[in-house]
Amino acid sequence: MPKTAANIAFVCLHGSAKSVLASEYLNRVASERGLATRASASGREPDAEIPANVVEGLSAKGFDVRGRKPVAASAGGLAHADVVVSFGCDLEGLVPHTRTIELWSACPAVSDDFEAAWRFITQRVDRLLEASPA
Repeated sequence: MPKTAANIAFVCLHGSAKSVLASEYLNRVASERGLATRASASGREPDAEIPANVVEGLSAKGFDVRGRKPVAASAGGLAHADVVVSFGCDLEGLVPHTRTIELWSACPAVSDDFEAAWRFITQRVDRLLEASPA
């Protein structure tokens, strides 16, 4: 992770589950720790809305994503990311070759097991933040 304020972009296929869980969790924890690190969520083929199981699962953990709409991943949107985390998406042509790309392809599907996906994502986000400057 860069030693300055970091922007982390999470990209999943639909921009409505894995990337949303990761960005919501990272933004909250970074804020609680007083870190300047911030995250965004997007998708290669964004859904029209965030699925009910994601809204409900995040709500149970104190996050409110009602009304939030998934956004399409774009070169412009990823241009300012210091680190891009891909949940198995092809990012060809979207991410400059100078950027770090982490692959979190082994993440369980949120639709199959919200809690398993949550554990996978939060453990890795915690590792990203441990490397972040105080």
